[in-house]
Amino acid sequence: MIFLIVLLAIILIIAFSSIKIVKQAEVYIIERLGKFHKIADAGLTIIIPFFDHVRSVVSLKEQTMDIPPQGVITEDNVTITIDTVVFYQITDPAKAVYEIQSLRKGIEYLAITTIRDIVGKMSLDSTFSSRDVINNQLRILLDEATDKWGCKVNRVEIKDINPPVDIRDAMEKQMNAERNKRAAILQAEGEKQAAITIAEGQKEAAILQAEADKEARIRRAAGEAEAIKEVAIAKAKEIQMIYETIKKADPDEKLIQLKSLEALTEIAHGEANKVFIPFEATQTLSSLGAIKEIMKDDKK
Repeated sequence: MIFLIVLLAIILIIAFSSIKIVKQAEVYIIERLGKFHKIADAGLTIIIPFFDHVRSVVSLKEQTMDIPPQGVITEDNVTITIDTVVFYQITDPAKAVYEIQSLRKGIEYLAITTIRDIVGKMSLDSTFSSRDVINNQLRILLDEATDKWGCKVNRVEIKDINPPVDIRDAMEKQMNAERNKRAAILQAEGEKQAAITIAEGQKEAAILQAEADKEARIRRAAGEAEAIKEVAIAKAKEIQMIYETIKKADPDEKLIQLKSLEALTEIAHGEANKVFIPFEATQTLSSLGAIKEIMKDDKK
């Protein structure tokens, strides 16, 4: 009875040791008699007890690794501290186990030396403005170096770049000065634009005013010309009527001369200070004077 119990226990131990369940996104590196035998994928795997054993469990998921902050000297001899994170994924589990003692340590050391090499060729200002360039160069170099380890570097990100305190203070002062400069330039541009706009408005207003005055003068002159024309037409009609009336009456020369003198009398009563009498009218006046003397003699 005791023998059966012991035998059953041995069978259960052997069965437990022989059956392995591999989780999703993981693989088992199986060795047989100390030599690489196979890679066990996700699912149920049977191994031979005492001959096979699991050397390592390798995750196939993408992994992240923080690189400790490193002091790096730039091209212009400024020491800055760079904090980096690397995203990598194992593509060949056997190489990742057998080609390097510690994959994470290898990636870390490669990242540190590569960062120092890349940033050491750049100035301080370039390190702040060229993060994408640094990230891309780091990824390419690390991916090429870790390919023989069965690893693929998918992405490298610089989390932070910290310059020394004095450099940071100088940069903040420079940034403040640059902001004040941009503000002053923008204000000057605004004032300039406002002055240009006001001047253009005044110019357009003056042009419109001049055109309005010109139009008013033209219309006023046209109205005056029209009025003069109408007065002239009326005077001409009046003269025509007088002429026709006189023509119908058939007056003699004496009557015409007398009417001329009456017209001169009315003209003299006008606003003019002087009246010029034509030389021909003097004969008429002398004739009138003679007629007057004759009339006086007749009365006597």
